[in-house]
Amino acid sequence: MKKRKTLIMGAAGRDFHNFNVFFKDNEDYEVVAFTATQIPNIADRRYPSGLAGRLYPEGIPVYDEKGLSGLIKKYRVDDVIFAYSDVPYEYVMHKASEVQAAGASFIILSAEQTMLNSRVPVIAVCAVRTGCGKSAVTRRVCRILKDAGKKVVAIRHPMPYGDLLKQKVQRFETYEDLAKHDCTIEEMEEYEPHIEEGTTVYAGVDYDAILKKAEEEADVIVWDGGNNDLPFFKPDLHITLVDPLRPGHELTFFPGETNLKLAHIVIISKEEFADAENIIKVKENINITNPDASIIDATLDISVENPDKIKGLRVLAVEDGPTVTHGGMAYGAAVLAVRKYGPSTLVDPKPFATGSIIETFKKYPDIDRLLPAMGYGQEQILELEETINKTECDTVVTGTPIDLGKIISINKPVVRARYELKEISKPDLNAIITDYIASG
Repeated sequence: MKKRKTLIMGAAGRDFHNFNVFFKDNEDYEVVAFTATQIPNIADRRYPSGLAGRLYPEGIPVYDEKGLSGLIKKYRVDDVIFAYSDVPYEYVMHKASEVQAAGASFIILSAEQTMLNSRVPVIAVCAVRTGCGKSAVTRRVCRILKDAGKKVVAIRHPMPYGDLLKQKVQRFETYEDLAKHDCTIEEMEEYEPHIEEGTTVYAGVDYDAILKKAEEEADVIVWDGGNNDLPFFKPDLHITLVDPLRPGHELTFFPGETNLKLAHIVIISKEEFADAENIIKVKENINITNPDASIIDATLDISVENPDKIKGLRVLAVEDGPTVTHGGMAYGAAVLAVRKYGPSTLVDPKPFATGSIIETFKKYPDIDRLLPAMGYGQEQILELEETINKTECDTVVTGTPIDLGKIISINKPVVRARYELKEISKPDLNAIITDYIASG
């Protein structure tokens, strides 16, 4: 039987996972290429033979998605697998149309086809969009489990932007591990908060191998989701966040609506910043889409240690990169902190931007008076540092989950905005998870 020639569209994460669990040793398919988008500098490399398996002794090339139609024709592709997240439905169907016009079928693998089974219980924290507050919920879940006497290991959605073989299985327990694995800012934003709280976190490329390692030391695994992607492991408890600052997005972004439909618990975050009618709209959409889910009303409590360095001053707000770029949020924790502890003047960093930071503003023209903490490699980290230091302001407020001052040298006072989940309805996460533990 002729093998079906297959191309996988991705962004260095879900695409590799889908290959590993469905296509790697599958004699019915020949994966001829990956395409890459969303993340800078992840194309023009190869998925290595050491990960691709016996059917691919030379590995698999990774191309820029811009050449998709030409690649379909060049390789005579039968099937194109769409395998990345946090995109509007209209975007997905435009890609489907491009694929069909080039002569291939457009396919999305199901959650069941791509979720691995764990020997230990799994609690998954996911969302309907990037920037809903997953990291705060993940930290809260880990604390509740630890207080119940459980050994917790977090496994983070992949961000393999470097040497894929070296990143096959990564374990982070200390700050030294961040340097050992040559992490980008985006990676550190996800791993450092776990390290700060004494939680071991795994990530990498091969999630079957990662799961086996984590199972050796965990009573419970917490899946720390990325973007609005689905969990890579079948969860015993599936938590999904929705955002009342973006009402309606829970039904219009891929694959966020799937997370909403699969959820046992839905958390409405940021309610203190949202209009009442938008909270009502989101609740109506939850009840229509997943009427069996438990709903928790919650806020993200923003705090800083030194508010005197904000009020009445010229402030540069530095936000989590993915939240305000492809996540489409108009602001994050830094801007919220400035609003809470001001009044202050937000400084526009665009006139001071350098290198790839200029290109980021061009690619995302809706970004207003804030700076995304872009850092997909050492060169971009240095460009971020230069942009911050050139910006004419009195204070830099950072809303990223990491201590940015440990990574780059900033020539102005730095105020770190922190945020924690605060539930405002009952039953809360503690009661639900305690009942879940007691039930077996």
